[in-house]
Amino acid sequence: MGLLALYLAFAGGVISIWAYYRAVKNDKFLRLGRRSLYVSSGGVILSAAILMYDIVQHNFGNAYVWSYSDKSLPLHFLVSTFYAGQEGSFLFWALCSAILSFFVLRYTRSRNLEAHVLSIFIATQTFLVLLMLFKSPFTMIWDKFPGQIAVGQIPADGKGLNPLLQNFWMVIHPPILFVGFALTAIPFSFTVAGLWRKEFTTWIGSAFPWILFSGLILGLGIMLGAYWAYGVLGWGGYWGWDPVENSSLIPWLVSMALVHTVLIQKRTGNFVRTNFVLAILSFLFVVYSTFLTRSGILGDSSVHSFTDPGAAVYSLLLAYLGVFGLLGFGLLFVRRKDLHVHASPMKFLSRGFVVSLGSFALMASAAVVLFGTSLPIFSKTNVEPSFYDTMNLPIAIAAALLLGTSLLLRWENEDGSMVLRRSAKWIAASIVVTALMAYLGVRDVMMLLFGFASAFAFFVNIEIAYLTVTGDPRLMGGKIAHIGLALFFIGVLASGKYSEKQHLSLSLNAPEHAFGYTLTYKGNRPIEGNKVAFDVDVEKGGSTFTLSPVMFEYGEQGVMRNPDIKSFATRDLYLSPISLDQIAGSGEHGGETVSIKKGETVSLGDVRATFVKFDMGSPETGAMAGGGGMTVGSVLELKSNRGKETVTPIAVYNQQSAPKFTPVPSKLLGANVQLVSMNIDMGSKQSMVTLEVMRPNAAIQPAEALVVEASVKPFMNLVWSGTILLFIGLIISMFHRKREA
Repeated sequence: MGLLALYLAFAGGVISIWAYYRAVKNDKFLRLGRRSLYVSSGGVILSAAILMYDIVQHNFGNAYVWSYSDKSLPLHFLVSTFYAGQEGSFLFWALCSAILSFFVLRYTRSRNLEAHVLSIFIATQTFLVLLMLFKSPFTMIWDKFPGQIAVGQIPADGKGLNPLLQNFWMVIHPPILFVGFALTAIPFSFTVAGLWRKEFTTWIGSAFPWILFSGLILGLGIMLGAYWAYGVLGWGGYWGWDPVENSSLIPWLVSMALVHTVLIQKRTGNFVRTNFVLAILSFLFVVYSTFLTRSGILGDSSVHSFTDPGAAVYSLLLAYLGVFGLLGFGLLFVRRKDLHVHASPMKFLSRGFVVSLGSFALMASAAVVLFGTSLPIFSKTNVEPSFYDTMNLPIAIAAALLLGTSLLLRWENEDGSMVLRRSAKWIAASIVVTALMAYLGVRDVMMLLFGFASAFAFFVNIEIAYLTVTGDPRLMGGKIAHIGLALFFIGVLASGKYSEKQHLSLSLNAPEHAFGYTLTYKGNRPIEGNKVAFDVDVEKGGSTFTLSPVMFEYGEQGVMRNPDIKSFATRDLYLSPISLDQIAGSGEHGGETVSIKKGETVSLGDVRATFVKFDMGSPETGAMAGGGGMTVGSVLELKSNRGKETVTPIAVYNQQSAPKFTPVPSKLLGANVQLVSMNIDMGSKQSMVTLEVMRPNAAIQPAEALVVEASVKPFMNLVWSGTILLFIGLIISMFHRKREA
C-alpha cells in the first residue's frame, strides 16, 4: 500500500505539472492542476502514514523498519527511525514538501501566481517521489536480502537504532533541517516564475517572506545539530567542519547573502540579476548537499554520511541537480536581454554599497566552504579544519566591520567626516575591549582584529536597535539578528581559540587537579540502554558537583562516548571519556599510572608533568639502556613550586624479546618513573605515553583509572544566546515582510 501511494503521488505530480503548465495560458486547466496537487501531496502523506504505522506496529517484514528499529525503543525514538536511513529521509523531505504545497497554493492563489509557481514547486516534489520509487522504504525484507531470508519469514525483532541517535535531539534536529530543505524550493519556484513571467522586480515582494523563512528554519536546523554534537556526541566542540555539516551551511550562507541583496534591490533597484542567481543557487546547493550526503561519495571523508545508495539513485541525484540547474540558469540566460536594470550606481559611502560588501563576504565564505567540502570528490585529499578557520577568519573580520558600519550610513551618499564622528565613540569602546583582550593574554593579531570588529558591530547595533524601538519597532528584526551575530562571533572567538584541555588519568578515589578544579573519580554505574556512567566529583572553592560522562559498546562500531558538561556564566567545564583502564594495584609495581598526550600536561600531586617529545636512540638513552637494541625515551618536563627537572624513562626494543622498560628517579616526585606503554605517531599530537610513578612502600590494591579529556571552553553561552537572538531577529523580519507583501 505504501508503494502504491508513492506511485499515486508520482502520477498526480506529473499531471499537476502538466496541468499548471497549460494553465499559464488557459485558466481552465487550473482546477486539474489543483486537484492533481491534492492527489500528489495526499499520496505522499498517505505513504508516510503507512510507514509510520509499520514502524509503530513493529512490522519487521519491512526491511527499512527492521534495519532501524526494534521493540525496545520508546515511542519518540520509534518516530525518529522514520528518517534515520536514506529511504525514510527522502520520504520525510517529500512529506515536508507535500504539507508546504497546501500553504504555497493558498499564498499564490491570492496573488495570481499559482500556475507559474506551483508547476515548479510540484516538480521539485515529484522528483523526490521518483527517487523513492528506486530507493523505496517499503521493500520487503526477503526482497532486500534474497536467499538469506525465506519469503514470508518475518524476524522476531529489528536491528535497532544506533545508540548515538537515541537522543532527544534526534527527534528535533533532522525534522527541522528537512523542513528547511523543503522551504528552499519555494523561493526557487518564485524565482523561476519571475523569469518566466518577465517580472524581474516584483517577484521579490512575494518571495521575500519565504526567503527569510527558509533561511530561518535551515539555520535553526544547523545550530540544533551543532548543539547536539557539542552536548551529546562528544566531538569536543559544536562544529568540526565535517563535509556533511558544511553541505548544509553553504545554502544557508547563500540564502543570507540573498536576504541582504534583496533589501538593496527593494531600496535602490540594484542587484536584479544577482538576486536571481543567488535564489537559484540557494536551492541547488541544497540538492548538492543531498547528493554529497546520500550518494556515498563522502563515505571516507565524513563521520556521518550515508552509504552508497546504488547506481540508479546516484544518477537520479545528479539528474535532480542538473535538471533544476538547467531550468533556473537556462531561463536566466534566455531572459538576459530583457533584464534591463534601471538603477543608479551606488555611492561608496552609502548603506547599499556596504551591505553589498557584506553579502559578498557571505558568498566568499560559502565559496571557501564549498571548495574544501567538494575537494574529496576530485582528489584523495581531505581538507583539515584549520583550512576553514584560516580562510574564514579575515572574511569574518570584514563581515563584522561591515555589520556595524552599514547601520551608521544612510542609503544616500554620506560625508566621510560625519560617519567618522558618528562612529568615534564605538570605535573607542571597541579599542578598550581589544586592549582588555590583549591584557587577558590574546596575542594573535588576527584574533584581536576579530574581537575589535565583533565588539564594534555589537555596540553599533545596540545603539541603532534602541533608536529603532523608540521609532518603528517593526524594523527591529535586522538589528536584533545583527546583535545576535556579533555575540556569536565573540563566543566563537573565545570558545574556539582560547579553550584549554588536558588528558587526565583519574584513579579511583584519587584526586587530580586541572584548571583550578579538583576531580575525583568515584566509580561507574549502569544506566538505561546498556550504558555505563562514570561519576566524577568536581570541587572548586568549596562548591561540589558531579559530572557523569558515559561510555558503551555498540556492535562493530566499538566504544561510543557521551560527554558531560557543567555550564557557568563565563565558561563550560567539559568532561569527555576516553577509556577505562583496569590496573593491578595502582600500577604493576604498586605505583600511580597516568596517560599523557604529546604536548599536554597532567598533575601528579603538586608536580605538573608535561610530555615534551620522544628521544629516539640518542647517546644518552643508549647509555642508560646499557647498549643493545633500539632505545626510545619519553622526555618529561616536571615543574612544581620546589623547582623543575627533566626525566627520560626509556624502553629498549629487541627483536628476540618483549620491550624492556627502565625506570628513572625523580627528585621532585620522590619516586621512580617508568614507562608502561607508548603510542608513537610521528608528527602527530595523538602520540601518547602511559607512565607509572613508583613511590617507596606503595600499597598494592586493585584499582581502575578513568582516562578523560577535560576542557574549559570560555563564553560558550555567547554562542548559544547569540544564535537565539539571530533567529528571533529573523522571525520578526519574516512577519514584517509578510505584512508588507
